[in-house]
Amino acid sequence: MTLLELIVLIAVLALAIGLLLPTLVRVKPRSSKISCTYCLKQIGLSARIFANDHGGLFPMAVSTNNGGSMEYVGKGEVFRHLRAMSDELFTAKVVVCPADSRKSAANFSVLSNTNISYFVGLDALDTLPQSLLAGDRNLMTNGVPVANGILFLTTKLTVGWTTGLHNGSGNVVLGDGSVQTLTSARLWQQVTTNRLAIP
Repeated sequence: MTLLELIVLIAVLALAIGLLLPTLVRVKPRSSKISCTYCLKQIGLSARIFANDHGGLFPMAVSTNNGGSMEYVGKGEVFRHLRAMSDELFTAKVVVCPADSRKSAANFSVLSNTNISYFVGLDALDTLPQSLLAGDRNLMTNGVPVANGILFLTTKLTVGWTTGLHNGSGNVVLGDGSVQTLTSARLWQQVTTNRLAIP
């Protein structure tokens, strides 16, 4: 192989890498979004199974005496609501979005808000299929990112997504167990739940 052939080969390889690299970089966010959708689907399914076993009520509406998390609704401890569904969820890894920098807990007994990527809709009901049951935590109200705790949604607040996890959109699971990817405008239309617990 001559020097000229070697230079041409290197130039062709550099050009091919330059053309393929942007495509490869875009694959990861899309796969993260699909994995996030899967995680939320698992949370929705687990909540529906829990509700079937508890008179149509999600953990947030069932007393801790009966396996729920109702006594923790006002505390902003999202992990308590998800821990109530640990038998249905099987693994704590499902409560972390792959696009999030948060790390999953080893198991549900050590789960805390810092190991969770998803908010919980405290007022979600099995009988309100379009209510927000859970969703990506990267919310903002009136253009300001939401802190952890309880978010009270009112008509004076414009709710949307930050660019944090899914570039200005987000995933939610509804009371009927379905998962949707919503833009900020669509999220605002979807809001029927008035209290969200943000991890």
